[in-house]
Amino acid sequence: MRITRKSSIMTWWLCGMACDRLTATRKWSMPRQCLAFSRYSITSRRSCYRNHRMTAQIQSSSFTSDATEEEDDTIRDADDSSKSQSTNKARPPQKAHRLPPLQTPLDFPDWAYEPRDFFRFEILHQSAKSQARVGRIHTPHGTIDTPGYVAVATNAALKGVDFRHADQANQQLIFANTYHLLLHPGADLIAEAGGIHKFTNRLDRPFITDSGGFQVFSLAYGSVHEELSSKGELKRAGGKSRHYRNDLGKDAVKVSEEGAYFRSYRDGSKFLLTPESTVQAQKKIGADIIIPLDELPPYHIDRQVLVESVDRSHRWEARSLQEHLKNITQQAMYCVVHGGIDRELRTKSVEYLTSLPFDGYAIGGSLGNGKQELKELLDWMMPLFDEDSSTNRRGKPRHLLGIADEESIRNAVVRGIDTMDSCYPTRVARHGTILTMEGSIKIKSGKFARSFGAKLDERCNCTTCTHYDRAYLWHLFKANEPIAVSLAAQHNIQYMSDLMSDIRQEIMDDKI
Repeated sequence: MRITRKSSIMTWWLCGMACDRLTATRKWSMPRQCLAFSRYSITSRRSCYRNHRMTAQIQSSSFTSDATEEEDDTIRDADDSSKSQSTNKARPPQKAHRLPPLQTPLDFPDWAYEPRDFFRFEILHQSAKSQARVGRIHTPHGTIDTPGYVAVATNAALKGVDFRHADQANQQLIFANTYHLLLHPGADLIAEAGGIHKFTNRLDRPFITDSGGFQVFSLAYGSVHEELSSKGELKRAGGKSRHYRNDLGKDAVKVSEEGAYFRSYRDGSKFLLTPESTVQAQKKIGADIIIPLDELPPYHIDRQVLVESVDRSHRWEARSLQEHLKNITQQAMYCVVHGGIDRELRTKSVEYLTSLPFDGYAIGGSLGNGKQELKELLDWMMPLFDEDSSTNRRGKPRHLLGIADEESIRNAVVRGIDTMDSCYPTRVARHGTILTMEGSIKIKSGKFARSFGAKLDERCNCTTCTHYDRAYLWHLFKANEPIAVSLAAQHNIQYMSDLMSDIRQEIMDDKI
């Protein structure tokens, strides 16, 4: 058959007429691309038209009026209601889900309670004025002077700071996140590289890794600040966030006795984190100190839900410890004390977790709505760690999770905290906040445009303060130069190291 321009136009016109007729009678329209004119596609357009007409016929066979649909819905609802009532009458009472028993100290071997030859904490001086103390933690990859600040390297990298600069600033312990490292590059790859120390070429400084519990919280609630601001409102599926939302329901994560189930924020793949799997991952990563899986409940929470969360964390942490003891591999494990600001639950958590053979104690969970509430929490909780016990509570290091502004550090140190971690110094550096002994400054302010020759901090000897002045750093930030963030972060890391050194000296002199 010879295809001419005239026959092509005629076929296109006939298809259009047919589509108009179907559109008017069946509330159906043909896709625009099917009506596009092409002198070489008459046969394909006919096939497309035929397929869409068949679709329209199928749709029309199931088409009913609105009144009919409403009547059907009424009848269907009545039938469902009667079925539901009859089903409810015949349904036997539901049995309560039986939770596994909480492990006791007797469930752990006697040798687990013996001191570790590769991990040791010594107290060098106890302040005569407060609970503050100066100590030293010995690990397979170096010592940690306490009280000490722990910098956070989420993906095994400090934001804007090379590890060499961090080492020069005497930054000893670095905090990496197991959750992020599991997603990329993967625990197996880090193990293949020889562990996190060889992978990062940081061979003579210690690492600590968390379990991923905080990331479970952040996927559900965002940051701690966001949770406090929203009064505990969950992030909903499809909400505005850079994280993926799962299809397990309206909540961002699903927590069960088995573990935490959520999606990867990188590619959306499903991910299950259990007490056993997070310990196995941390074994492959190879940090000096590891953390068991725990659940971080929000500040705004019903007490009964908090009770269930604390009990679940205790069971998870005991399971994590059992998995850890199968192959210690020269790693210490800290427990995580929970209970929010509830005195009874915090006391219960301290009593239970310190009875198990953990190597140190981390204080986690919700720590209050502000610095004052944190201080009050530590006032009555920290003396619990000084009580005599068979597991030598006082002789083990205590870590405060996620707190590292200067005021909170000083409040924590005088109450007996040994180490604390936070991304605060590097985070504020990215926004142009410089930490100094005279207080923080906003380097983007125009008043620094002519601060020629003025160091960021007169007492600081970091690379930034040695080579550049405030005017130049002001220029770099205003010009959006990437090096500005790096220079500011390097200085803030040095400031934190100098601050902790000063605090240790104040304790030695019994000034605090």
